[in-house]
This record gives sequence, C-alpha cells and structure tokens, in this order.
Amino acid sequence: MSHAVRYRVSMPRPHSHLLEVEATFPAGPDVLDAMLPVWTPGSYLVREFARHVQELSAVSPEGTPLPVRRVDKRTWRVQAGGRAVTLRYRVYANELTVRTSHLDGTHAFFNGACVFLYTEATRDVEHHVTVDPPQGWRAFCALDEREGAFVARDYDTLVDSPFEVGPHTPLTFIAAGVPHEVVVWGDTVPDAERLCSDLQRICESQARMYGGLPVSRYLFLIYLTDKGRGGLEHQASTALLFPRAGLSSSRGWEDLLTLAAHEYFHLWNIKRVKPRALVPFDYSQENYTSLLWAFEGSTAYYDNLFVRRAGLMSAQRYVTRLGETLTALHSTPGRRVQTLAEASLVAWVKHYRPDEHSPNSAISYYLKGEVVSALLDLEIRRATHDVKCLDDVLRLLWQRYGDGSGVPEDGVEAAASEVAGMDLTPFFERALRTTEELDYGVFAHVGLEPCFRPRESANDKGGTPPPKGKAGEGRPKGWLGLTTKGSSTVAIVLEGSPAQEAGLYVEDDVVALDGWKVDGAGLLGRCEDRRPGETVRVTVFRRDRLLEVPVVLGQKPAEAVWLARVERPTDAQKTAFQAWLGAPWDEAPGPT
Repeated sequence: MSHAVRYRVSMPRPHSHLLEVEATFPAGPDVLDAMLPVWTPGSYLVREFARHVQELSAVSPEGTPLPVRRVDKRTWRVQAGGRAVTLRYRVYANELTVRTSHLDGTHAFFNGACVFLYTEATRDVEHHVTVDPPQGWRAFCALDEREGAFVARDYDTLVDSPFEVGPHTPLTFIAAGVPHEVVVWGDTVPDAERLCSDLQRICESQARMYGGLPVSRYLFLIYLTDKGRGGLEHQASTALLFPRAGLSSSRGWEDLLTLAAHEYFHLWNIKRVKPRALVPFDYSQENYTSLLWAFEGSTAYYDNLFVRRAGLMSAQRYVTRLGETLTALHSTPGRRVQTLAEASLVAWVKHYRPDEHSPNSAISYYLKGEVVSALLDLEIRRATHDVKCLDDVLRLLWQRYGDGSGVPEDGVEAAASEVAGMDLTPFFERALRTTEELDYGVFAHVGLEPCFRPRESANDKGGTPPPKGKAGEGRPKGWLGLTTKGSSTVAIVLEGSPAQEAGLYVEDDVVALDGWKVDGAGLLGRCEDRRPGETVRVTVFRRDRLLEVPVVLGQKPAEAVWLARVERPTDAQKTAFQAWLGAPWDEAPGPT
C-alpha cells in the first residue's frame, strides 16, 4: 500500500467559492489528528486558515463513516482504528491575495496552507494532488506531474507550491537554461513579448550572481487587479498581485519588474538560505526570528539593483528610487521607537497588523532593512577597496547554509564581518539594535551625499531635488502633521506633531479651516500656505459632535531625501560608483 498522502481538489460550483477536497492518509495510528496550518511561509501572520473549512467528514477505505470531532481551532481527530482514512471537506475560497485562496467563475487560486490538511506523522512522505478542473480549465503548479497528479516530496514542499486553475494560455521563456512559465489572470498583458524578455534578463542577472539556478523549472503567477500590490515567494514559483492600470506607464512597468525581481531573488534568500528559527516550520504558531531584515530587507535592496543590472533601469533612476526609500524611512516616526531587530521579531503582531498608530510606533523591516543593506554593501566595498561586496556575503551564506540547515541568529553578521575582513559589530549594533539615526557617511565612498528638503505634497516620494522656480520657494511651510483618508477623515496623527499636541484625533471628520469649508487635501494645502507659528482653527465632527480645535502650526520637516553627487569627486569615488552600479560617473545624479 502506498504511504503517500493523496488529495483530490474539485471545483464543480465555482460561483459558490467552495473548493471540494478529499484527503486520504495511509494506515497508521488508531487516532489520527489532521491539522491545517495557521500561517503560510513568507507571510508572517497567523491567519487562521481553518476558519474556512466546513462540512468535514471521515470514511474508511470501505466507505464506512468514521467518528471525527474538532478538538481545537485547527485540528480534527478521527478514530481511525489503524486504517487508512479519507477526509472530505469544503474550503471557502474568496480572498484574492497572494497568501490566501480565491475561486470564482474565472479561475481558482489556492495556497496549500489554506487547503491541505496534514498530520505530523506523514509530514515527510510524498504528497500527491489531483485537480479536477471545470471543462476548459487547466491546472498550473511548479510541482512535477506523475500519472495525472502533482507530486511533492513532502508537506513543506506542497505548502510552498501554489496552484492556479483556469482557461489560461501560458507564456514561456528560457532563462539560464531553465524553462519558465508565466500565467496571467485578470487581464491581458499589453506587451507579452516584452514581459518575457524583461523577466528573462532579470532572472539571468540573478543566476549569474549565484552561478546558476537552483530549480529545473519556474512558474510566475501574475494577478492583475483593480487595486493591491504584493508578492509571495515559493520554492519554484511566485504569485504576484499587481494593479492592471500600472502596466500602462513606464513607472508602473518598472514597479512590476522590481516586484518580480524581489520574489525571484527569494529562490536563494529565504527559500533555501533561511533563518534557523524557521527550520523546521512550526505551522501551529508564530516562528520568531530577528533576521527578517536580512532576508526581506536585503531582498528589497536587490530587487531594484537587479533591474538595474539587467539593463532595465538607468543608474540615475536607481539612485532616485533609493532616495525614495530613504524618504519613506525618514517619514516614519516609528524609526525612533522600534529597532530593526525587534521589527523582525514581532512582525507577527506589528508589521502585518498595522493600525493608525503604527507609523508612530513601528518601522518596517523591509524598509529599514533595505536601507541598512545598502549601507552594508557600501561598507564592505569601502573596507575591501571594492574587491568584495554584499554579493559575496550572500554567496557565502548560500555556500554554508544552502542545504536548508538554517542561518543562526548571528550568522549574517558573522559572514559580513568575514567578507569585509574587519569586525562590523559597531555597524550592526547601531543599525539593528538601536533607534539612532543611521550613518549615511558611507555614501561618500561612491561620491554621493544625502540631501534633505520638505516634501512638496503628500504625493511627493522624494528622491529628487526640490523643483526650481516655484513661487514662495525657500519660505518655511506651515505643518499640521496628519494624513487623511477618503475625502476628509483623519487617518494618522503623527507623533509630536502640532495636530497631536492640539488634540486632533484619528477618525475626526474635517469640516472647515478658519470657518471655510475644506476637504482633507484642502486642509493640508492651506496649512502649508501659512507660516509656522500661526494659529489655525480646524473644525471637525468627532463622534457626531461639532468641535473647533485651535492648532499652532509647526514647520514642515525636511524628510524628503535625495542622493546628490559630490561636486569634486575623486577618481576613486568615480571608480567605486562604476563598480557599484555598473555605470560611468556621468550617469550619477547631478550635484547638490
């Protein structure tokens, strides 16, 4: 008798959003505990997937009903009597994100953690999945197929292999000798040939860094929607969610490429080289590590860098985007409250559960991790006279831990110091374990210096110098220190801002400024037209009560950052810039 666990997934009524699942477990103990994960690898939040399971029953190989009861939120206990057991159940799938599952009349997408019950006793055996699609639909998955079923060597591999089922015609290309498929749902790509060509160049640039790819085939699943953006990495595939409207602009196309580059780089960085704290995955609860900054932050640093290395982004544009990242960091007061190491550790309750206070109390390990990774790269380049860089650190980690054994909590720091040929403990202490502002002096190694200015508007991402020739240029702007959502509702009140000191609250509904009707955008714009120190009267509805709140405006902070080249660069700085971005000094941004 086969020792494999076998599943059959059907979707006979797509409009119901219900996946029909059969899970057959081989003969084993008298009592079988079948469980569903509470989270999925790569997304560090307990999502309670079992809440979508319904109508579960159990039968013997002869079809005899077996006693089954639910013992906790994710576990069903079957009186198996040592026999094989088939569980039949339905899974409600109506959440279109890269971390969940979605079934409707156009397709089915599902992650294994949402759908496939497992037992600890059979976790390491083969898991086979047969998909029964509606007529005209086809199943796509990165797993190999055998005798009509997709085969995973163990449950972890199955969980890391999402399925897409639909009437799709895949795009294909070869990168580094490996076949790649691209399946798109939600709309057609305006230029499929260009998409494949650009993805190929990005994949090959990453393969060159590591000396080849760790997979025999790869699958891109792309979901084009009206809103939303995100990705989730897997062992031999990725799911990308992207707004379809973004594909019509060069910036949007660039953003899709950086998203794809990010998830593809996880082939090495987190999928095969991962924190030891995640080995093996504990699907029952949170898995804590302080290293997410290194595995997500450094991947965020490299996603732009690989688009640049693939020749799909200019050096100047790359530096602009890095300035935008610096701006996002300096626009987050939480950087002065939470350390980067802590941000990694408590992602489960902070990063993935943001609220109106999150900007004041937390920092993203993606965001600050990207900046720290850029600084670390430049620190190593400076220490080794550009002989070594962060690439060498990641290759060293791949060499030592690419077998999946896991990187110890101090492993990244140790590898970086080894490659740099010097003790980088002071750098890491400041960057990871304090809330001090980061030291940007190392940008001078490549002839750049950070410059600061007030943001021109809420849509100003920074990255560029202030526009020239504007009326009132150089005049200090009044600052309220809040953001709005919808037309007029206060969304965030920043720590230490005039709005906070005066007593404006989140969810206040803005009505007027100094007696004149305004919406949220008008409120902020008119305050910027005033001078710091002036008092304005903000009228709001708070829980249906009309209030007038006097606010003494502050000075708008200089939190927009751009990187300018130094005015008199040395030959060494020009050479270092070339080594870093593969472009001559002439392509660096202009002087301050």
